[in-house]
Amino acid sequence: MKELAYLNKYFYKYKFYLFWGIVFTLVSNLFGIVPAQVVRHALEMVKINIDLYFLFENSSLQVSSYKIITFSIAIFGILILAMAILKGIFLFAVRQTLIVMSRHIEYDLKNEIYAHYQTLPLSFYKKNSTGDLMARISEDVSKVRMYIGPSLMYLLNMVILVFLVLSYMFSVNARLTWYVLIPMPILSISIFFVSSIINKKSEKIQKSLSNLSTFVQEAFSGIRIIKSFAKEENFVETFTKESENYRKESLSLTRVDALFSPAISFLIGLSTVICVFVGGQEIISGKITAGNITEFIMYVFMLTWPLTALGWTSGQIQRAAASQKRINEFLKIKTDIVSIENKKLELRGKISFKNVSFKYPDTGIEALKNVSFEINEGESVAIIGSTGSGKSTIANLLLRMYDVTEGQILFDGVDIKNLNISNFREQMAYVPQDVFLFSETIKNNIQFGINGISEDKIHESAKKAEIYNNIMDFEEGFDTKIGERGITLSGGQKQRISIARAIIRNPKILVLDDCLSAVDTNTENAILNNLKGIMNEKTTFLISHRVSNARLADKIIVLDEGKIVEQGTHEQLLQAAGMYNDLYEKQSYTEAIEL
Repeated sequence: MKELAYLNKYFYKYKFYLFWGIVFTLVSNLFGIVPAQVVRHALEMVKINIDLYFLFENSSLQVSSYKIITFSIAIFGILILAMAILKGIFLFAVRQTLIVMSRHIEYDLKNEIYAHYQTLPLSFYKKNSTGDLMARISEDVSKVRMYIGPSLMYLLNMVILVFLVLSYMFSVNARLTWYVLIPMPILSISIFFVSSIINKKSEKIQKSLSNLSTFVQEAFSGIRIIKSFAKEENFVETFTKESENYRKESLSLTRVDALFSPAISFLIGLSTVICVFVGGQEIISGKITAGNITEFIMYVFMLTWPLTALGWTSGQIQRAAASQKRINEFLKIKTDIVSIENKKLELRGKISFKNVSFKYPDTGIEALKNVSFEINEGESVAIIGSTGSGKSTIANLLLRMYDVTEGQILFDGVDIKNLNISNFREQMAYVPQDVFLFSETIKNNIQFGINGISEDKIHESAKKAEIYNNIMDFEEGFDTKIGERGITLSGGQKQRISIARAIIRNPKILVLDDCLSAVDTNTENAILNNLKGIMNEKTTFLISHRVSNARLADKIIVLDEGKIVEQGTHEQLLQAAGMYNDLYEKQSYTEAIEL
């Protein structure tokens, strides 16, 4: 239960529902117990009056006695019916409090998990699969809700009912009650051991389900690759294996669950036999009446459902504990990307890298080594280098997706670690190398995160990104819905929509990370010409492996294996006849061949 203790704050928040749920459970059980006493009084009344009925045989008093008996039975019947109706009303009230509370907590817990996910650094998402993240916020939360709602409701009902029933049974005849309770310790021990087994199996099931969800998510995301390589059957086989593993774990848990019902039924039946046998001895000795025996048997059967539900409840609690443990594992992870001074600064655009080194925490790869450079307000810089040279790492550090291992990054003379993260990111625009578009309209993807943008500005940004004509060729234009991750668009179209999304923000700092790799040369030149005007008065980073993109920049930095090997203007670097000149000649030769 220590993992489930995390939910106590929610119980406190919704204490109103919890309090009235307990009250309604108590009242409904009172109305459930009273009918047993009514039956006892009815039996005793019949026993007393039946003798009078036969005593007045063949007389007018016999008719009167019969009317009294039937009238009394009718009254008792009406009382029992009234109690059943009242119990039903209060059971409805129980569900309207405890089950409603569970839905509120489920809503809050999902929001908390999602909000916490949003705070975690990029390194967290590289270590954990999307399927696992989804399983914890959906399947695991659903298991926890079963504990908060139905399980808690049945548990409260069992505790209150057992307390009320046993209190009355002891008040009637302690000896008979103790005999009836003989099977109960056996039941408790059984539940303890079986619950431990259920807990272990539940953890295995949730892990198996997480693996299955991850596989399915990856398969659907990569469906284009799967089809192009004709690997559908291979993936079906793999899915079948994963599904079979989940099935085996689930069936194993089901077999354990199946032990509860027959065991409890046997123990309840044993209690009934003991009740009749010992109760008969008590009647003979004159300590109780036959009505008491009937009442006791009714009480034993009243305990049947709560004790039967105890097995189910115990299983649900164990599953919830296993799920909450998985949820807590992620909730305990705290982001290390935090602002020290939380300064909200209106950026001008001067950026300095001072002896920056960076090693990726998940792989241990040293991506940057003692990198230093300075960009003045409104300047543009091109970061050039081959694959793996550390270009995209600079983009990640600029956006503070990671913190530097050594050195400093300064924005207008202020350490990036002292800036309010959301505030400074809002003043930047980023076009990633791996473009991501949402399953929304093209219009909503372009104006992403900005409210109140006019249609003219949306169209203008699309024109500057050289995507306007392509969009207008679609039947629904800017209202065209694209598929998941923009699957209905070509790579070049996705990149240009991503560029339009950055342009429309009119940022102070613009970071373009190899964002023209999927467009043809003519389109690239048109976009670059448009970017000349866009880059005015903006600090711009042009990150690319293409030298052609670098010509627009005021300064060019050449990276190799995480180190700056050259920096200067286009002309200066050509004259230096170094690595930049080699890249320029090779790429110019390749472009000439393609033409």
